[in-house]
Amino acid sequence: MQGCLPAFGPGETVRAFDYRRAVEAAYLANPIAQRAVRIVAEGIGQAPLACSNPDLARLVNATSAGQPLVESLAAHVLLHGNGYVQILKDASGKPVELFALRPDRVSIVAGSDGWPQAYRYEVGGEGITIPAEDEDGWPAIIQIKAMHPLDDHLGAGSLAAAYRAILVHNAATAWNQSLLENAARPSGALVYEGEDGACLTRDQFDRLKEELERAFSGALNAGRPLLLDGGLKWQSMALSPADMDFATLKSAAAREIALAFGVPPMLLGLPGDNTYSNYREANRALWRLTLLPLAHKLFSALGEGLEAWFPEASVAIDLDRITALSEDRERLWKQVSDADFLSREEKRRLLGFSAEENAP
Repeated sequence: MQGCLPAFGPGETVRAFDYRRAVEAAYLANPIAQRAVRIVAEGIGQAPLACSNPDLARLVNATSAGQPLVESLAAHVLLHGNGYVQILKDASGKPVELFALRPDRVSIVAGSDGWPQAYRYEVGGEGITIPAEDEDGWPAIIQIKAMHPLDDHLGAGSLAAAYRAILVHNAATAWNQSLLENAARPSGALVYEGEDGACLTRDQFDRLKEELERAFSGALNAGRPLLLDGGLKWQSMALSPADMDFATLKSAAAREIALAFGVPPMLLGLPGDNTYSNYREANRALWRLTLLPLAHKLFSALGEGLEAWFPEASVAIDLDRITALSEDRERLWKQVSDADFLSREEKRRLLGFSAEENAP
């Protein structure tokens, strides 16, 4: 994620991906990107869970630095491509808290075999090195990463793919703001028609320019009459409607942003077929294609990292309590219930339950 990518022209390159700059442009300055990230992260973080161990459920449902742990991890993986969880333990070595580390502050210390041996966490010039495993051989850090085909250690976040579309969307917004501040047009040109091709002196030009900017530029001065001296002529100018219409450009960029983060455009308020049926299908697609796969990645990594303390324990979203999936679950329940050739234990397994009713 740190190299330069070839651009269109020969020998041209774009700037190296800067995570901090990208987050400022996306999450802090772009409403589409921020809402897309929040829909996914908050959807997973607030989803009801089915956990086989109450102590494990308490760890997963706890907050980390004032934010829900799972919500923070989902946002980190979406934006950075990596999530890091530090396992804090008591004197007996039992996990008591899971702390989500900011991924932009974490660097991987590789061993002689090339695989992570420790993790370096730096804040304000100070840093600590956290071994990947403690003295007993149990995990101290859990890394959750998205797929990156060119990096063995780091994942690629959705933000990297959406970054250019975000820049286009922000630029279109800034352009529209400039148009509004200038009454949606470059008002015109002030032409000096001097005798025999005479021109304004530098002092006259600077004074005239200063007066125009002070008294006639900007939204507050829109429509203000202009008093001209002899020899000055106002030549009106205007942009064509096609030049002023950046709505299409913004809409296309917004849809690319939504696509990168896996959120159906209509859930972000973008123009489209916003009927009730389509909205319901979009909400279902959000869960099936984005929320559930990411949640499975997060909970599988947490379960694997905590397996030493919670053997055979599982954490997953309780699908029967997700309103958007109620029709799918109802259909599955009916199909399984009507399958007379299945035993009771097989039906329970197909529905996500243990074979025995009293089993944990």
